[in-house]
Amino acid sequence: MTLEAPAAAEDTLSRHRLRRIDTGKSGAPDGDGAAIPEAPREAWQGAFPLQPERRTTRARHTIYRAGEDLDGIPLVYSGWAARVRRLSDGRRQILSFILPGDLMSASAIFCDRLSFFVEAITDVRYSVSQRTQVDEVLARDPQLVRTLVSACLAEKAEVEELATDLGRRRAEERIARLFLQLKTRMEARGQISGLSFDMPLRQQHIADATGMTVIHVGRVLGTLRNDGIVHIAGGTLTITDLAALHRLSDI
Repeated sequence: MTLEAPAAAEDTLSRHRLRRIDTGKSGAPDGDGAAIPEAPREAWQGAFPLQPERRTTRARHTIYRAGEDLDGIPLVYSGWAARVRRLSDGRRQILSFILPGDLMSASAIFCDRLSFFVEAITDVRYSVSQRTQVDEVLARDPQLVRTLVSACLAEKAEVEELATDLGRRRAEERIARLFLQLKTRMEARGQISGLSFDMPLRQQHIADATGMTVIHVGRVLGTLRNDGIVHIAGGTLTITDLAALHRLSDI
């Protein structure tokens, strides 16, 4: 059982316009959402000024394996990916999602290896910058250093929220929080129309991100739909009752 997945997103770092989604809904973007700090995506363009070479990884393929040497600092230009921990029997836990404009991990600036896998959800286009280049820019740009700190704090906050999800939140609270967090992040990228945005996650992705079974995810999504809180169709998520989703998320 899956949610429909749309085609890979456009190159969002080169476009600063609102990407319209034809859903038949109306309404202005709402600034309230999950309280996860987000580094402005435009700020990274200072550290990655000219990277003509773009790499592409197809959907459902691995971009990076845990423990591999990083050949530079990767920045995603288009597509969705996930930071993933894998167990020996094939089970996995999605730690967080990587959206267009994100570093694959802010920690890549400080270390040569990552402790998790990075998997492509859609087709992903990204570039890799040399550490010396980024180090030089950071040395002369204090604002970019603050942006980097914000990105590190955002990754830390995501792990803290995940621990709370898995330890204490009920199933519907976990999914409601995930949807609100994605809404906030898509708003920061100008990729939301009213309360609708592209959401290429399948039910398996949601299950792996919330520590639930696919069957349980399907039941919760059905309840949210029947209660008029969210609607998912054609790879688009529409929040039809934002206040109810906030109440349900308990954040």
